Amino acid sequence: MIRNFEIAVSPEIAVDSKQLKSVVSQRSGIKLSEINHVRILKRSIDGRSKKVLVRLKIEVFSGDSKFEKEIIAVDYKKVDKKSQEVLIVGAGPAGLFAALKCLEYGVKPIILERGKSVEERKKDIATLSAKGILNENSNYCFGEGGAGTFSDGKLYTRSNKRGNISNILKTLIFHGADENILTDAHPHIGSDKLPKIIQDIRKTILSHGGEICFDTQVCDFVVKDKKVIAVVDQNGKKIPCKTVVLATGHSANDIYEWFYNNNFSIEAKPFAMGVRVEHPQALIDKIQYHESIRNPNLEPATYSLTAQIDGRGVFSFCMCPGGVIIPASTTEKTLVVNGMSNSERNSPFANSGIVVTVNVDDYSNFDSFGALSGLRFRESIEKHFFEIGGENYQAPAQKMYDFVKGKTSTELNRSTYHRGLISVDFNKILPDFIALALQKAFYEFNKKMRGFLTNDAMLIGLESRTSSPVRIPRNEKFQHLDLENLYPCGEGAGYAGGITSSAMDGVAVIQAMFGE
Repeated sequence: MIRNFEIAVSPEIAVDSKQLKSVVSQRSGIKLSEINHVRILKRSIDGRSKKVLVRLKIEVFSGDSKFEKEIIAVDYKKVDKKSQEVLIVGAGPAGLFAALKCLEYGVKPIILERGKSVEERKKDIATLSAKGILNENSNYCFGEGGAGTFSDGKLYTRSNKRGNISNILKTLIFHGADENILTDAHPHIGSDKLPKIIQDIRKTILSHGGEICFDTQVCDFVVKDKKVIAVVDQNGKKIPCKTVVLATGHSANDIYEWFYNNNFSIEAKPFAMGVRVEHPQALIDKIQYHESIRNPNLEPATYSLTAQIDGRGVFSFCMCPGGVIIPASTTEKTLVVNGMSNSERNSPFANSGIVVTVNVDDYSNFDSFGALSGLRFRESIEKHFFEIGGENYQAPAQKMYDFVKGKTSTELNRSTYHRGLISVDFNKILPDFIALALQKAFYEFNKKMRGFLTNDAMLIGLESRTSSPVRIPRNEKFQHLDLENLYPCGEGAGYAGGITSSAMDGVAVIQAMFGE
């Protein structure tokens, strides 16, 4: 017999299969001797009461029912020069998963990536972190794997309607991810492990006949009769194509400018902007778990916060428990920060983007730039923050309680941001509507998490790459409105936000292309 249950147990029991089986027997009435296996389907931490519990959805195999571990396999077909081809621009999650889906159909994917392989990309990121030297095509945003590769590898998404989340996770497991990503309520891989998984995805694509061209930036599209017949790289080389998947990510400003300058449809859209907030991880643990010292059987605590401030959304984004803050600029003389954490999440600090919704009306001063108005607005603030920080990607910073009181911090806390910090008053350098919304939101967040608003926490800015300020519109067949063989997808097109939803969008585009 196979029966499903939902139970809540202590953290100690949740990690001990023998104890868990005993508790299941007691609560279900099934004799312990008859239980063959307890399979965890979903795992989440419940800290709503003073006693922290782990909630489990489980499947109990008893009697004649035997548990057989699922063997995850994908039918990737060999392709060659005779196979139908799809040109994919960008090797982030949307582009890579589009390529993998092509192989399932027996279609040859050819990926053009402006950045480098993860191995070479690591060197450029290390140079940026250590010396403040930015490679505009190989950094925390650009390169194999996209922005998520070095940003914790969070896989949680609410985009259930976009596609099959389980298939995305199973594909990652097939390429080396831990199987617990299928059961954890908020799965993640870690920036230390995700690069190896990206390398294994590359090996799958290449070993089945696909192609990946690094250091190949698409700078122009050759259009004839409403179709892209070739793309042009940075060296002027024309690459013929019959179908193009555009998966360039949320920071490929030059792609948006090409559409704008050539009068093809794009549109400004809302996005979000704010700061990174860094707390001691021990403080977040204490708030969430109600104990001065975290139970060793619990992971570093996370949080997810939202508030409506004067009709405007304020929310936490890309929360990194046990993480670090990193320089995430993609163009020189601009300053952007992001967060990342390794699989063990063992930094003594937690950080999260706390961002404010920016509506199209908020950047009306940039209306002369049309569909690029949000992009120009974002650039202007990123440049301003760089000027304040200086030439070495130092970041403006302020203690949280000082910020809500409008006081420049005389001293700054220790931080994981290695490029250095400059004490500022964010009320004077952020747009007024963002600063005011953040102030009010921090008070609201403190009601939900007592102790959140404190000078033990610090604001570091600028967090501006939560999503794209531009959308590349497409029809119900995923085709661009003006170019019928071009398929915009992922974050860069404005249709996803994060690794999982971007991957699902890449898969959905290929499915639409081949009629599934």
